[in-house]
Amino acid sequence: MDSKPDRPDVTAVVVHYETPDLLERCLRALRESTGVSVESVVVDNASVAFDAAAVETAFPGANVIRNDANLGFAAAANKGLRDANGRYVLLLNPDTIVKPATLSTLVEFMDERPDVGCTTARLVMDDGRLDLACRRSFPTPARAFYRLTLLSRVFPRSRRFGQYNLTYLDEHEQAEIDAPCGAFMLVRREVVAQVGPLDETYFMYGEDLDWAFRMKENGWRIIYNPAASATHLKRAASAKTRSRTIPAFYDAMRIFYRRHYQGAYPRWVSWLIYRAIDAREGLELTALRLRS
Repeated sequence: MDSKPDRPDVTAVVVHYETPDLLERCLRALRESTGVSVESVVVDNASVAFDAAAVETAFPGANVIRNDANLGFAAAANKGLRDANGRYVLLLNPDTIVKPATLSTLVEFMDERPDVGCTTARLVMDDGRLDLACRRSFPTPARAFYRLTLLSRVFPRSRRFGQYNLTYLDEHEQAEIDAPCGAFMLVRREVVAQVGPLDETYFMYGEDLDWAFRMKENGWRIIYNPAASATHLKRAASAKTRSRTIPAFYDAMRIFYRRHYQGAYPRWVSWLIYRAIDAREGLELTALRLRS
């Protein structure tokens, strides 16, 4: 990751799976970004509905990598990170649409704040509501308990119960956070070199929290900056394969807890945490089967 005088400002790494229409919208929005130079790296996870040549024709200069199998988000994103030339790297979901000034606003902010290793925009879903995952605290056992028992939903303005998604804060005010959402995560190049790539133990979900955790461990600040915004058409891809994404989500919770918290708590606390995760996963899978 040596510096190059002609490197682009931002490399957007977009991991794609079976959403070609959304990918086209995402890349078109990136192309319309103003005030910064942007290169795009598309990593496709063996989609059936994907035409690499068509993407390269429609978006000249885009680097398209096609995997022979679905490697999961972290492994695919790491392939893109290895090919990134930008001063900053942007993890971007294909269901996330940036506005023309989004990247220039955040790059200018990062250029002025060398202590900030990662920033994110205000992510708004297509119904106008804030995507709560775009500004989070790390899921300690207490925060996980509030979330799993739905106390965080019942009392969103509580500083105790609303800790995980910071729902007691004004969504229009800048704030230091523990972690953003991997759907939009602008990271300083030096940070990637220092903390390393995404942890490929996570197949889907959790890798963004883990990456942010390592950034914070190395002294970097992470900032939610609502001066920039983007639209997140949440779960546009995962909704098609809920029977697989639900277990992946709860597996990520288990991995994160085991990696970062298990050694700090008594065994009985860990036992309760794992049983609570199992119970929530079972409920979601049962509800999915009933709806089907």
